[in-house]
Amino acid sequence: MSTQQDSPATSSRVQRKRGQRIQKILTTAAELFGERGYDAVSLEDVADRLDVTKGSLYYYFASKEELVTAAIETLGNDWTDRLERLASETGGPPAQRLRTLIHEHVTIAVRDYPEALRLFLVPTKWPEPQRERIKSLRLRHNEVFRVVLEEGVGTGEFVVTSIDTVLQCMHAAMAQAPAWCGPLRGTARARAVGELTDTLMMLTGLRPPRA
Repeated sequence: MSTQQDSPATSSRVQRKRGQRIQKILTTAAELFGERGYDAVSLEDVADRLDVTKGSLYYYFASKEELVTAAIETLGNDWTDRLERLASETGGPPAQRLRTLIHEHVTIAVRDYPEALRLFLVPTKWPEPQRERIKSLRLRHNEVFRVVLEEGVGTGEFVVTSIDTVLQCMHAAMAQAPAWCGPLRGTARARAVGELTDTLMMLTGLRPPRA
């Protein structure tokens, strides 16, 4: 009896579904590790949250360490990729571009990764390989904002005490955005995100735009 190979369309569909399953696993794992920390989460916890067997996770990831590393890589790269694309596509003076980046960062945090964001606060109890990878991803992420800040300082549009201090304050506040804005809905959330963006822009010496 002869067998037929899958058609290109079938193969593509299978790969797409596999990719969706992996993305769901990684997103769920990132949420759990963000909520509870590395030591408090097991593969059983991730499987329970997904309502699948632990064995099905081993089909994709050989260990907890492999899973959390993949979650960190996927989340960190996706987030920064989106901001880098936005930075390359947004024109105008530094203030306009920085405002756009801050607003998008806060929106992603609140809408897409409210729990998983905590992965990047660099918990001290994380294993060294994951901790170092988080630091590396944070540096890349930070650079998106640093470039615009340095340009604005250079042109005199921004007045800051220190670019490093501004970045630290900015990211500390944006990390709290899910707690501040997440419970809100609709126009109330949009207004809160906008107000947080305006507040963070004041770190550069700029007043909020008049309504």
